[in-house]
Amino acid sequence: MITSSYRPIQRLSIAEIRRLYEIFAAYYDHAPLETFLSDLSKKTGVFLLQRKRDGLIVGFSTYAVLHMNVGGRRVRGVFSGDTVIEREYWGSRALQSAFIRRLLIEIAKNPFIPQYWLLISKGYKTYLLLANNFPEYYPRIDREDPQLRAVVLAYCERMFPGKLNLETMLLDFGPNANCLKDGVAGVTPELRRDVPKIAFFELCNPTWQNGTELPCAGRADLKAFFQTMWPQFQKKFFRPSAETGEALAGRALSLPAGMVQRVRGWFSGD
Repeated sequence: MITSSYRPIQRLSIAEIRRLYEIFAAYYDHAPLETFLSDLSKKTGVFLLQRKRDGLIVGFSTYAVLHMNVGGRRVRGVFSGDTVIEREYWGSRALQSAFIRRLLIEIAKNPFIPQYWLLISKGYKTYLLLANNFPEYYPRIDREDPQLRAVVLAYCERMFPGKLNLETMLLDFGPNANCLKDGVAGVTPELRRDVPKIAFFELCNPTWQNGTELPCAGRADLKAFFQTMWPQFQKKFFRPSAETGEALAGRALSLPAGMVQRVRGWFSGD
């Protein structure tokens, strides 16, 4: 059994960051520590998945809050970054539980500002989390959504300036971009045939094995919550939260001064 919790970035210990990187490097090729630390420092917090019996971290997902202007409207985006779960725990819903609680916290801060879940997907499993759980999302197999496409364009320009190919709507970080290792979330002929959304993901991102990312967005406001997420939340996901007021602040945070250098030293043996 595993548990899930949210941790602001500045409250991660060196040992915890080391463990996050070990998990990440086990599932991704081209995963240098410097890039991992740089990406982590830009996030607000991280969802941790831990074994109940000993507290060992077995998965994580990084998280950031963005405030943007799209089409003259103020909108809030909750961005999911690197997400990795050890193979033994694939299928667990613990991460969804923590994420839904966090979405509610952000909604409660200002329920009248449109809110979106933002993510980039180099594998079909991440895309299915969006497509199977959100009533309105982009891109989708059955229709276009110009409003959500505009949200995608806005956050890609904000977070990854110059990296979005407007013809393919893919983010390409070059030949050395991290990519899933062989055997992780492979797309089989059976999956293409039996799961149309997986076939659609591969149609949108045919070069996913090279590390190209499909930017996506889903409406994640109160209406979306009560349409699709509330029954799941009520039935399976509710857990008491031990988050502190500091954890609820949701402000952008950086790694504490000196932490990057200390983590480098840990891995280099200095």
